[in-house]
Amino acid sequence: MWNNKKKAVTFSFDDGVVQDKKCIEILDKYNLKGTFNLNSAYLGLTCERTSFAKDGDGEIIETFGKTCYKKTVKKPHVLPSEIKEIYKNHEIAGHTITHFNLTTLDKETIIYQVNQDKRILEELSGQKIVGMAYPCGGTNSNEEVAEIIKNNTEIKYARTNKQSFNFELPKNPLLLDMTAHYADHKKLMELAREFVEIETDKPICFSIWGHTYEMDDYYGPWEEFEEFCKFISNRDDIFYGTNAQVYLDK
Repeated sequence: MWNNKKKAVTFSFDDGVVQDKKCIEILDKYNLKGTFNLNSAYLGLTCERTSFAKDGDGEIIETFGKTCYKKTVKKPHVLPSEIKEIYKNHEIAGHTITHFNLTTLDKETIIYQVNQDKRILEELSGQKIVGMAYPCGGTNSNEEVAEIIKNNTEIKYARTNKQSFNFELPKNPLLLDMTAHYADHKKLMELAREFVEIETDKPICFSIWGHTYEMDDYYGPWEEFEEFCKFISNRDDIFYGTNAQVYLDK
């Protein structure tokens, strides 16, 4: 497992937006591997989303220890024709066709959303899709949905939006929590220092998730993400892999 190493690092990013390109440049620079979870129906489209700026006159919120101003911005997704090249060194995984919360859907719709997304992404990318991330915030997964996916699709792992803040491997790969969100930089660096110093005789994993468009925001800037990548990378006792390579040992 993991080239006989006991520690692994992996990244997971959602939605398939144009900022993935810059993120991948950073990952490649430091010899890191990530998984990118795509909504096939949104490829090539531009959507609105809430962004968080350092200054402004909108609603004020506190997030990841920073005071931010909410605003609405455009969120362009990558083109279908681009994905084979963009993600060639990384893993493509599913995120459902249209980003509905699967806990609100019936069984047949869940199966269709997962399987159709998988089929389209495989045709576009040439990759075998074995994993996915559950879409939407809040409670976006549960054991019932995980069982439906397990028994009716070829998906082998599914990532939640929960943070464990530890390095234990998941008991159920279809309800896979990550260690931390990348934008909580102070916590992320604390965990990183702990992780590199650990000596372990059992496999452990430091898993990081988020959305690359958030790196344009004040609360999770590119500079902080690259600082983390530089710190955690290129260590002889750590395996760096995609979600599938880490959790399925593929």
